[in-house]
Parts: sequence; structure tokens; C-alpha cells
Amino acid sequence: MRRRASRKSIMNFLTMILPLFLAADLPPALASAAALPPSTGILDGSFTITVELTPGGAITVRREDGQKTVLGRVKDLPINSRWPSFTASAWGREQGVVASAVNAIHILLSVEKGKGRTISLLPEETIAPAAGPGAAIVTDTQSATPVGSRVVFERSDGGPYLAKDAPRKGDVMKIMADPLPCPYFVELENRPGGRVTAWYGDGVRVLGRVIRPLGGTGRFDGTIFQDTGRIRANHPGVIDVCTSPEGLVGGFQIIPLEHAFSREMLGAWKMTQWMIIGPEMGKVDLKGTGPLFSGGLLPGPARGEVLWDLWSSYGRKPLVLARSKGGPWGKMPALSGRQDHALEGITHLRIYYPFTMEPLRDGADPSHRLP
Repeated sequence: MRRRASRKSIMNFLTMILPLFLAADLPPALASAAALPPSTGILDGSFTITVELTPGGAITVRREDGQKTVLGRVKDLPINSRWPSFTASAWGREQGVVASAVNAIHILLSVEKGKGRTISLLPEETIAPAAGPGAAIVTDTQSATPVGSRVVFERSDGGPYLAKDAPRKGDVMKIMADPLPCPYFVELENRPGGRVTAWYGDGVRVLGRVIRPLGGTGRFDGTIFQDTGRIRANHPGVIDVCTSPEGLVGGFQIIPLEHAFSREMLGAWKMTQWMIIGPEMGKVDLKGTGPLFSGGLLPGPARGEVLWDLWSSYGRKPLVLARSKGGPWGKMPALSGRQDHALEGITHLRIYYPFTMEPLRDGADPSHRLP
């Protein structure tokens, strides 16, 4: 006799597929389903990206089910590393991914004198000033991994080592992305003192408070390569959201309070293109911590790009939705360039986290199994 799905399982399933409808450009009226409680568990599967560090070397990904796919080829190798790198790189995990962006992956080798030393992985058609001259592995692929993913360097004989500078030609670099428990979405109330809440299966957790709300858009590098309402970059000190259509420049950033006191970020206190958020009273700093500034967000596949299954192709696109003047949830407005007051009517933001696990599928997550 066939078992019937519980009401909870069905509710969880509907919550999971909402981002698929939004990503597929279906009518925004479906956004009301977002009020349903999300399920628990791992959103993404583990995978390892292997980069053969030689011109023409293969870049492959192996998923946890053993399937292996060639992503692309190495076009050029770094001749040095970058030190000092961008400020927030010092808050990441050494020998790990410290920034995941649509136009670059930055890898933290070490922290020296309070400053990060990095190398980068760049698609050949993009630009990324944070990489630094001569400090990038140039590729013909655009794959990204979450911030915090472990990086292992291996000699040609297979022996691992800690890279202190640019890796040697003929060696291998492996980026290991392990699944982490992430919320299905995070909501931010765009007002001073507004709550920053994460929606997990076991309830809603308050992550922090809005210190300075968002008001406008700016010309952030790299948004030219992303689409409206998508994550452009994530690192220990920023969530960069694109508001412009692909091919144009425009977006805003969400930064932790600690980063807002960095020398290069002091202008965020006077400008409208940054939302500054701080921890709850008595809680730890937000910089470099999940789920906002480590472990979950990434740019995801481009419009029209097809991954290995339906869930991955659509679910791996993290989406940013907005409410204007307290109204219903809808897509981010398409805005390009610097517009200091264009987002002043936005009262709420919601960031959906990427997933590849198919809901209600046996073995994907115990909470998705039929009772």
C-alpha cells in the first residue's frame, strides 16, 4: 500500500519549488507561497573541483555520487600571489575559498601581519581588480564554490602541501565544497533596527539588526557580468547584489558592522549604496561567519545555463526579492548606474539560498522522505 505524504512534507516541497518558479520568470503571484515553513537539512551536495595547474590542464568536478564532468581548461598560470589582498580576506579560512564572485574565485593562502595573501581563479573574459596582476589562474570556465570551501594543493606525485605563494606548474589544486546546513532564505527589514532573520526548518533565528538601511544603487565592478536580483559576490565582509541587467553596471552591498569601520569603507556611513548590519546584543561579530558571510551564497549559473538536472539548473541560482512600501514580494527592480534614492521605497529584502538537493527524494534529506 502506498504511503501518503504528510502535510508537513507537502508544505516543505512547495516552499522548495518557489524559487524555481521565480527563476523561470513565471507570474509573481506565486510569491505568496514563501510564507510556508521551510524544511530542514542540507541544501547542496558536496563536490570537488580539480584544477590541473598547467596550460591546457583540465578543470573537472566530481560530485558525491561519483559523476565526473569536465568544466573547462586552464589558459594561464599565476607567477605570484597578492599581498596585501582586500581587507576582508584576512577574515577567511586559510587554504580556502575566501571570495566567490561571478567574475572571480579568490583563495586565501595565509594571513600575514593581519593582511591576507591570495591567488585567484578567473574566467578569461572577465576583469577582477581584487585578483592583482600576475596572481590568477586564468580559465575558460565560470564555475564558483561557496566561501569557506577547503583548498588542497598537491604535487605532481600526489603529495599535499601548504601553498605559501603561487603554486608550481604541474601541480594540482583541489577545491572541496562540503554541504552545510543553510537557511532557505534570509530576510532583512530595511530600516534602522530592522531584524535580520534566517528561516530554518526548526524555526526563525534572528542573526542581527540593520544599523544603516539601504537607499540606492551604485556602480560596483563585476555587476556587468550578472543579472538583476542575483548575487554578484560573497566574501567575509560583503554580499554584493546586482540590480542591473547583464551587460550593465548597477547594484548594492550588504556589509557587517565590523567592515563598515575599515578605512576603505568609511564612506558607507554617508552613502546609500550600502546596508550595514550588526550582530544581536551580546552576540559574536558577523564578519566571516555563516550563513551571510561564509558557507552558503554564490553567484550560481547564468541565465539559460543548464546543469546536471532541473533542480540544480534553477535551484542553484540564489535570488534576491524585495517588498516595496510593505507590499507583496516581487522581483528586484532593474536599475543601473548610481541612483542614490532609487531603493528608498524598499522595506524588506529576501535572499534565497542556492540548492541542488531534490526535495522529497529518498536519500537527499531525511526531512524530505515520506512518512
